[in-house]
Amino acid sequence: MVVAPSIRLFPPSFSSIPFPHRSPFSSRWRSPSSVSLLLPIHSRLQSTSANGDIGVELPGDQAEIIFMGTGTSEGIPRVSCLTNPLKKCPVCSKAAQPGNKNRRLNTSILVRHPGSSGTHNILIDAGKFFYHSALQWFPAFGIRTLDAVIITHSHADAIGGLDDLRDWTNNVQPHIPIYVAKRDFEVMKNTHYYLVDTSVITTGAAVSDLQFNIISEEPFSVHGLKITPLPVWHGKGYRSLGFRFGNICYISDVSDIPEETYPLLKDCEILILDALRPDRSSATHFGLPRALDEVRKIQPKRTLFTGMMHLMDHEEVNDYLTKLLESEGLDVQLSYDGLRIPITV
Repeated sequence: MVVAPSIRLFPPSFSSIPFPHRSPFSSRWRSPSSVSLLLPIHSRLQSTSANGDIGVELPGDQAEIIFMGTGTSEGIPRVSCLTNPLKKCPVCSKAAQPGNKNRRLNTSILVRHPGSSGTHNILIDAGKFFYHSALQWFPAFGIRTLDAVIITHSHADAIGGLDDLRDWTNNVQPHIPIYVAKRDFEVMKNTHYYLVDTSVITTGAAVSDLQFNIISEEPFSVHGLKITPLPVWHGKGYRSLGFRFGNICYISDVSDIPEETYPLLKDCEILILDALRPDRSSATHFGLPRALDEVRKIQPKRTLFTGMMHLMDHEEVNDYLTKLLESEGLDVQLSYDGLRIPITV
């Protein structure tokens, strides 16, 4: 007999900008124990190679973030750019080269959180390119299990890969807990109806075995890690969630931050923030100017931007952002797929 999964409720144009020369990264936020871990990562943020931080060895009890993807819904490079006979898109041309940091899949991070029973792997978002991200980074970083998936919103670049979790639940572990807001779960009842209600599938079908846990905008806990939702707008009238764990704040899809969310961002050490394009915001995403204004308002110790489209050249934009460290003391850079950041939670 096929049993429906359990559902639990928790408490309620850039080329006109003059790019500066490179300069050292700020060390204001680093603890003495983490400096040696972060310096190799920082030195690679400016380079064009993106083979991930495979050579960085972390202590077994060190929590970390791995950037599974840092791009838009369609990913970078775009097929339309690569097939254009005029070859007008330099970023997509670069991204087509193996290991280039402009190559970006759907925005997602993996939080590795050591606990008494071992290290827990908590994924934020499983978009339509998740399986490709996992193919690249899970073997490289020695990751096998998925202990939880937390969903920011119900667009395809956040939930399109839920079906691919069948590889884990069929071959690695019996099930995967999914933490999702009620409004997004209602969408999943249509987009992933056979994962929500397994009674509709043919007996013996090898689909993902997911346990849905409904969250509100109140803090909840996943394997001992306290997670605080950060409600934001992702377009007019569309709610998305960022998440805070420890002093790390992650907001991947945002067009506006409600005033009531700002207190939840206080004393943020590492801010991971949406920055779609270099010149302006869109109806659903911060552009770089707005994202920088939010950094000035929130005042984190360090910021890494994510969700970049093909107008954002990794090396050139980071050169520009480095100048802000000199002029304003802003420690801001673009992230890239495969980046590892040691954290304290």
